[in-house]
Amino acid sequence: MPLANTLYVNYNYKNVYRHAITYNRMEDNADVAEGDCIMTEVIGIRFRQNGKIYFFTPNDIEIEVGDAAIVETIRGVEYGKVVLGRREIDESSMAGELKPVIRKATPEDDKQYEDNKEKSRKAFDICKEKIAAHGLDMKLIDVEYTFDNNKVLFYFTADGRVDFRELVKDLAAVFRTRIELRQIGVRDETKILGGIGICGRELCCHKHLSDFVPVSIKMAKEQNLSLNPTKISGVCGRLMCCLKNEQETYEYLNDRLPNVGDRVKTVDGLRGEVSSVSVIRQKVKVIVELDDDEKEIREYNAEELRFKPKKKRNNEKVDAELKALEALEKKETGSRID
Repeated sequence: MPLANTLYVNYNYKNVYRHAITYNRMEDNADVAEGDCIMTEVIGIRFRQNGKIYFFTPNDIEIEVGDAAIVETIRGVEYGKVVLGRREIDESSMAGELKPVIRKATPEDDKQYEDNKEKSRKAFDICKEKIAAHGLDMKLIDVEYTFDNNKVLFYFTADGRVDFRELVKDLAAVFRTRIELRQIGVRDETKILGGIGICGRELCCHKHLSDFVPVSIKMAKEQNLSLNPTKISGVCGRLMCCLKNEQETYEYLNDRLPNVGDRVKTVDGLRGEVSSVSVIRQKVKVIVELDDDEKEIREYNAEELRFKPKKKRNNEKVDAELKALEALEKKETGSRID
């Protein structure tokens, strides 16, 4: 959900993304010496399971990680969970003013939040009936009430554009509040619904990923995985998010290894050709040339070999199905549910 915050962080809390709010810090801080930092105390709040984390100023409110809080956003008053405790951040990293926490959630707020979830479930059934009645080619995924009941959001997927103007009129007549229908991608659909991956574990996007990271065929090649689309695609039909998890490690380890087919010199003074490599074990099998013109396969540690660094080979052909998969990957940008 796009909220009225100035910044939010992804799951590993390293990269800071700026919200689309323009703000001239240079004018307001003209009297601050260059290089000085103005630190502001903030807490991190999340509004959806594994959603993005947004910063708010707690002021003098006693609130800890795990507590619920009521805050003001561009969608109105919202209910969220504190997931990052008090910390100080540099104001210069923000593109606008931080909103304050209105209050720590009361038992009445907790009850309203649960009531809203129950109303959302009923709204889901009503909307499905309306979609069927209008004969629209769309799949309803989730329904969400804002905390103050000022708006009801309906998330759906569809292959193309859908003319849902009449549907919106019907829904507005039933719920008598603002209606927003938001088309999301298959990644967001999977993130909301959840499921079990081919690894046998709960889907990463549903369990712990707060945002989607770019994934490419190149990562599968780097990790020496099968380029069969069914092997490297997730439940959503897109490249598996987990390809990104070990990418940096594989890049580092591959840089320390020769390519298959490279000529190398071993620690025992022999020369030969690389027949295979084990990236994780950092072992290399070499067809060495012996004195009597015989050849033998021996295994060495990577550091026991001398070879000329070469550019990585990228000769593997990418078939049409893989190209189409990667094109879909590039077409879909970030999440539309936060």
